Amino acid sequence: MRQIFTLSLVFSTIRLSTPLVLAALGGLYSERSGVINIALEGLLLAGAFTAASVTFYAHNPWIGLAAAIFAGALVAYLIALACIRFKADQVVTGTGINILFLGLPAVLSGALFLSSGSTPQIPKENLLPALSRFLPFMPEWRIFTDVSSVSLLALVMVLVTRYVLYRTPFGLRLRAVGENPEAADAAGVSVNLMRYIGVMLSGALAGIGGAYLSIGQSSLFTRNMASGRGFIALAALIFGKWRPVQTMLACLLFGFADALTTQMQGVAKLPSGEDIPVQFILMIPYVVTIIVLAGFIGQSRAPKALGIPYQKER
Repeated sequence: MRQIFTLSLVFSTIRLSTPLVLAALGGLYSERSGVINIALEGLLLAGAFTAASVTFYAHNPWIGLAAAIFAGALVAYLIALACIRFKADQVVTGTGINILFLGLPAVLSGALFLSSGSTPQIPKENLLPALSRFLPFMPEWRIFTDVSSVSLLALVMVLVTRYVLYRTPFGLRLRAVGENPEAADAAGVSVNLMRYIGVMLSGALAGIGGAYLSIGQSSLFTRNMASGRGFIALAALIFGKWRPVQTMLACLLFGFADALTTQMQGVAKLPSGEDIPVQFILMIPYVVTIIVLAGFIGQSRAPKALGIPYQKER
């Protein structure tokens, strides 16, 4: 057990939770405004591919990160346009985006880099910096350098989101259009505008999460590298009852389950002394997701107008 539950497991949990936190916070903005966003998986992939590609050509990870934010917001705008203006089914639209970005990055990668499986390797010195710059005289604390700048940004965004939602007029309006759009409209709030903003914020944050996957946690984009994280983030959002801090804690739980799978491989043993088959270990994050949703989804109350297109009365 001591070989499994170590300090490195804690930092691995933080690393693996970072894209979940950012994607889930994005989903929170969208769903608090009343628009279901199950396209988080596709938005993560859009941000990851864009960040890796732009970083490769620009030789600057921050330009890649900015491009990922723009790409995520642009894709989210298309979702908002379909769901808000044209009243398309929000679940079908999100599913379509997820399917699109399972294949589109491979096509673009083949055209740009002559390889549909992955983008070229990004030099390590181009990766997003970690805490090493703050710990130049403490080599024994080298493990703390595993925490990326984006992980710190994710924590800040949780606090900012909590403040924005519950302490600002913008947050009040966003929650109002997700709960009672008719009353919000009567009070002079533009329901459609608030929903556009909510969905596009969702895309921007998921884009950052995708960028972290390809240029922060890894050093290239590989096909389907999100690996279901968008759906796990959606589960964390439901488990967290559409609240920022609770959603972050749910993401940490799923990140811990993911980190545990890595830590247990080759270490966890059966009573007979044999290694636990790796297939069973890799199941842990998804089993935890199913158990959490089965046990707690009934206790969560979604925004009342979630998934309901708003038609202004004339």
